[in-house]
Amino acid sequence: MRKVFCVLAFGLLVLGPPTSVRAQEGGAEEAGGPVGRTSGLPVPRFVSLKADKVNVRSGPTRDHAVAWVFTRAGLPVEITAEFETWRRIRDADGTEGWVYHSMLSGRRTALVSPWKGGEPTALYAEPSRSSAVRARLEPGVLGKVDHCDGRWCRFFDSGFDGFVEQERLWGVYPGEKLE
Repeated sequence: MRKVFCVLAFGLLVLGPPTSVRAQEGGAEEAGGPVGRTSGLPVPRFVSLKADKVNVRSGPTRDHAVAWVFTRAGLPVEITAEFETWRRIRDADGTEGWVYHSMLSGRRTALVSPWKGGEPTALYAEPSRSSAVRARLEPGVLGKVDHCDGRWCRFFDSGFDGFVEQERLWGVYPGEKLE
């Protein structure tokens, strides 16, 4: 059973991870699940940072203090709530804050198992453990996600291209399918 949490402060909708998500242009759409009141897109959902400098604020207005600044475009973040043009995000460390919506992109990216310190993850030539290992990726490697079948994702960037077991990536949900 899926846990659902609703927070009424700021009129937020906060929910547990979706059971299935299908990629769409500019974002994702969940079949039959909760969606954000502003965007009409699933909440929660993964997106990526659009710019090299993204201010993360303590609340959903420019009047709130900047809690920290992301300095790398393309990092995956999870949208956990929406309030007008602001999105509450969570990073791979579990830290949450508010970002203006235009600083986020629907392009899907992922980090290789940031929770596994020092243990490399195999990048396979095909979506099978019996296929050739093309590389061993260190925890925290950032890449693009092109297709996931619920068990495997095509994971690539400059210098590598192959398949990673989906459970080894932060930026896609377990069992999520991306076209």
